[in-house]
Amino acid sequence: MGEWKEFRLGNLGIIITGKTPSKKNPEDWGDLMLFVTPSDYKNYRKFAFSSDRNLSKNGIDRLFKKVLPINSIMVTCIGSDMGKVAINSVPVITNQQINSIIPNAGIVDNDFLYYRLVSMYEVLRVYGSDGTAVPIINKNDFENLETTLPSLQEQKAIAEVLSSLDDKIDLLHSQNKTLEELAQTLFRQWFIEDAKDEWEEVSLEDVTTKITDGSHTSPKTVKIGMPMASVKDMHQWGININTCRQISKENFNDLTKADCRPLKDDILIAKDGSYLKHIFVVEEDMDVVILSSIAILRPNEKYHPLLLSIFLKLDSTIDSLKNIVTGGVIPRIVLKDFRKYKLLLPPNYLQEKALEKINPIIDKCWVNNKQIKTLENMRDTLLPKLMSGEVRVQL
Repeated sequence: MGEWKEFRLGNLGIIITGKTPSKKNPEDWGDLMLFVTPSDYKNYRKFAFSSDRNLSKNGIDRLFKKVLPINSIMVTCIGSDMGKVAINSVPVITNQQINSIIPNAGIVDNDFLYYRLVSMYEVLRVYGSDGTAVPIINKNDFENLETTLPSLQEQKAIAEVLSSLDDKIDLLHSQNKTLEELAQTLFRQWFIEDAKDEWEEVSLEDVTTKITDGSHTSPKTVKIGMPMASVKDMHQWGININTCRQISKENFNDLTKADCRPLKDDILIAKDGSYLKHIFVVEEDMDVVILSSIAILRPNEKYHPLLLSIFLKLDSTIDSLKNIVTGGVIPRIVLKDFRKYKLLLPPNYLQEKALEKINPIIDKCWVNNKQIKTLENMRDTLLPKLMSGEVRVQL
């Protein structure tokens, strides 16, 4: 096997810094091309293929020099999301918080470059925060970052190992999405399409013992402590403890006493930002406390937690909640109005009958989620070893 060689990122392809359309050109927005920002992708989710906003033909024409072809590598280079990496699976334009590389296929494999940049997460964050209040790596500094690469043949072999794990992870995520859609279809059939006139109309506060959010104060971060989660740490099936800030045990205990710790059968929802983007029922009491960007619903015995969580995930529910959302840049659910939100209460016997069908579907999702965590741990263990050359792939 050959020796690894040192390269500047700028030598590995074309570097493009994104740009946001001017407020003077509202016609630049439309539905033809994705406009990607750091909030549209997560680290360790390889492909970015969705966005909250899209560009029109005017916008694409105006920013044509910023268009990224498929399989470009996007890296967040400013702010709290510094160091997040993704590959675009369709042509996109990004905002100015993202520096991207269009790889030179004769030098670097695009999949390998993705994993190489993922492995540089901490380096990017430290480099970007050097002497600045807001972490930032400008285009020139990004181009001059150095890394080492093995031969193109070995790059492809390493990327194949890691990609095979990510492909399995993506498949399980896809299965969960399909299963959730099936559960929602059954819910709509039972409790919306076949709803009865005699069912009681209640408010969310009638079917819960508590609707609140997490801490409105943010304790000091410590190096080794207990996890504190915000909405950025949520995913569809839980909280990523590895991305949470650490706070002192004393502060953790204080916030636990203040009821900021999720308990079994609580429903956690993303309250701020992309509201209701993530909603899940807590499997067991959690060793984590939450900030105010996450809300806790604690159902009483009138509405089963699983069924209530499915109701909250419905597109129709999310659309109808727009009237109780405030804020421009960061939309937030107003809890005092959320508590008064009206819904129909299905009878208990019908809830139990529906759960016989829906419970096995959601149980399979949880099994898949555990497999995802196992595969992610395997990938995260292999990644630094493969990227340092400590473990070599047989060619």
